[in-house]
Amino acid sequence: MIRWLLATFVALVVLNSLTPWLRRLGLGRLPGDFRFRLFGRDIFVPLASTVLISVLVSLIAKWL
Repeated sequence: MIRWLLATFVALVVLNSLTPWLRRLGLGRLPGDFRFRLFGRDIFVPLASTVLISVLVSLIAKWL
C-alpha cells in the first residue's frame, strides 16, 4: 500500500513539473478541460487531457 502511495506521489510531482511543457503542446486547453474561479481561487479540472494521457499510456504499456 505504501509503495502505491509513494508511486502516486512521485507521478504527481513529475506531472506537476511537466505542466508548463505540456501546456505548450496543447494539453490543458482541450474541450472538456474546465477552468473556473471559486472563492477567489482558480480551479482547473483537466478531464479531456487526463483521458488522452491515460489512453496514450495504456497503448504504450500494451505494446511494451
